[in-house]
Amino acid sequence: MPKKFNTIGFIGTGNMGSALAHAAAKSDAAAGVRFLLSNRTASKAETLAEELRHAGADARAVTNAEAARECGLIFLGVKPQMLEGLFSEIAPVLRSSGDFTLVTMAAGVSCERIRELAGVDCPVVRIMPNTPAAIGAGVVQICSLGADEETLSEFEALLRPAGLLERIPENLIDAAAAVSGCGPAFVYMFIEALADGGVACGLPRDKAVAFAAGAVEGAARMVLESGKHPGALKDAVTSPAGTTIQGVRALEAGGFRSAAMEAVIAAYERTLEIAGK
Repeated sequence: MPKKFNTIGFIGTGNMGSALAHAAAKSDAAAGVRFLLSNRTASKAETLAEELRHAGADARAVTNAEAARECGLIFLGVKPQMLEGLFSEIAPVLRSSGDFTLVTMAAGVSCERIRELAGVDCPVVRIMPNTPAAIGAGVVQICSLGADEETLSEFEALLRPAGLLERIPENLIDAAAAVSGCGPAFVYMFIEALADGGVACGLPRDKAVAFAAGAVEGAARMVLESGKHPGALKDAVTSPAGTTIQGVRALEAGGFRSAAMEAVIAAYERTLEIAGK
């Protein structure tokens, strides 16, 4: 880990910030790293620090200003509408703190805008993670402004325990977030609906949820590991005059695929609204 990354800060320790902190703490690249954690509700930062210490990490709760002053890598885990208020507090500290890299995960906020708010031409890494990163099964898109290859490579090594990492151009990151960032919520709804169908057919609720979640997990792995088009995998399950094709027919009658597409587009358009585009 570069010397400047020896101390890593997380300003904002909500669901996503906590998930990434846990992932980073598991990385081999985090050996000897200190984690400084701050949050608007201080008790949340204290709780996360305790969890990381229990996992063997050197972690403590601090103020926003301390994280900004002492850390070489600073994750900004606050909502887009809170960024201006946060930077009004930490920008003066950043301007005098030397070599650091900012990491933003705020939807619709560009790397250039983060630099403007910081008032420093510092390296900025923009990521779009999703909540399954908490269990090492996440998807994290990465783009950057002013970050060299060494910084990006070490950053990726730090977050590798979070799941699949992929660099993409910044002009595609909002679309990517609408698919993989918002997608888990859509998939949870699908799992719940599958389970409800099973309950309607007589399955106990716990069994129905387990079977539905297992089916989704297995289907996702088939897509990733087989390299086959999802449509081809669907066709392999739908025997002529069989049961599955009747279910597919019912989904099509309900506008299932159109509804899924519209959900992604709606999420993307909202991101553009947040960005003022």
